[in-house]
Amino acid sequence: MNQSSLLKTASSLLSGLSMACLLTMGITNVQAIEVYKSIGAHGEVKYSQHKPRDAKNVEVIEFRSDGRQNNAGQMAGKTDPNQQQNAPSAEEQRVAQLEARLKDQEQQANAQRCQTLRNNLTNLNVGGRIYEMDANGNRKYLDGREIELKRERMQKAIDQYCSGQTT
Repeated sequence: MNQSSLLKTASSLLSGLSMACLLTMGITNVQAIEVYKSIGAHGEVKYSQHKPRDAKNVEVIEFRSDGRQNNAGQMAGKTDPNQQQNAPSAEEQRVAQLEARLKDQEQQANAQRCQTLRNNLTNLNVGGRIYEMDANGNRKYLDGREIELKRERMQKAIDQYCSGQTT
């Protein structure tokens, strides 16, 4: 009889302990771990448990204790599950900045090309002796017909590549 009461007590202790473990697990799932995602000075993505001081485009990501991402409030205000978020992500912002920088560089290169074409046309219109360098590095002077052909080609290139630009 002593042994059976001992088994009952142990059994009730084990069930109580398992119940306490289940409750504790349920409580810890609610707690979230915050991870900070940021873009470094050279465009690299960094993750940290501590908020970065001088980083740009900091995004806070919450993870539940079971490792899944906590998306609390992500669907707030959405009626369609396929609806996109309004704010662009850090990666989208970085891509947009790079595209804008490339477009600006292309415009600058185009402006420089146009200026070179216009300078060449001006030189052709000034008159005098005009020459080109051949493959051996020797001067080859152009005659009137060749200069006129070059003027026409230069003007066509200006019309094609310099539309909308002024000097």
